Amino acid sequence: MKRFLLIFALLLTGLFACKQVETGLTVAFYNTENLFDTEDDPHKNDNEFLPDSEKQWTPERYRKKLDDIARVLYEIDTLGLPVVIGLCEIENRKVLEDLIASGRLKSGKYAIAHQESPDTRGIDVALLYQPDRFTLEGFEAIPIIFENEPGHKTRDILHVSGKIGKETFHVFVNHWPSRIGGTDESEPNRVFAASVLKQKVDEVLAGNPSANIIIMGDMNDEPQNKSLLETLAAKAPGSSSQLVNLMLPLDEQNLGSYNYRNEWNMLDNLVVSHSLLDGKRLDVKDAQGYIFRKDWIEFKNNKGAVSPNRTYGGPKYYGGVSDHFPVYFVLKRY
Repeated sequence: MKRFLLIFALLLTGLFACKQVETGLTVAFYNTENLFDTEDDPHKNDNEFLPDSEKQWTPERYRKKLDDIARVLYEIDTLGLPVVIGLCEIENRKVLEDLIASGRLKSGKYAIAHQESPDTRGIDVALLYQPDRFTLEGFEAIPIIFENEPGHKTRDILHVSGKIGKETFHVFVNHWPSRIGGTDESEPNRVFAASVLKQKVDEVLAGNPSANIIIMGDMNDEPQNKSLLETLAAKAPGSSSQLVNLMLPLDEQNLGSYNYRNEWNMLDNLVVSHSLLDGKRLDVKDAQGYIFRKDWIEFKNNKGAVSPNRTYGGPKYYGGVSDHFPVYFVLKRY
């Protein structure tokens, strides 16, 4: 009987191990659409996200948004939770601490990499990571300084380095300048942001041509726009380019993470170095990225058109999670 139980236990252990290998490691990015706390920060332009503002941003609404975001991130990978999660449009470290203590995300025991940026609206980028699966080595904020417009402040690029197992990874979290003022008119700002990122990536690759690089973020541009395709030189999977945009094939199918006037835009991008597609080590599963969608984070209008269910439309409260869908990919050892 004891021998039978021992064999049964070993079989279970083997099955569990196989399941873990099959599951892989999920890497996700999410634009949380103005994740602000309800407290007034005199050093930030957060007046529209206060309980007495026109938006009436109350503690109850804040708590609902935290729980909803936590549920989204949990459902992306219900078996293991994402090993790293890039975020943008977060106000400060406090909202990150509240988020990782919320709902189903609490079980992930996430740590935070974050630094305040000079953005005039007070929104930042950040990376959440699981210390037992991603060993942090360090992080830095890379400023984007417009020489011709020194008063134009935007989000820094967050560069985080750490190890998954024995493999070192460089993760860059981005939120490039918006399209306010017109897509063409504002494009030079995003091209410049891409050039700042490209310079840093080139430095990493010069030190190690086989470096594992993950670039994620809301670029406010699509994979085939100049900033990504030409300046960053992020090409389609299957190319020999040093950088590969995992979202480009979905963009070519007219899919997107953001919906503007009933047209899908792939503003949220996932770019990796070619070393993560060589089939020799920890690589991107199926060499592709995904858009995470569920009915409960979608809005359907009276004509049947679907878009992300946003939290606000101007001052009107809709109660949705975000105006973006999250994007993700899976790392798997081959």
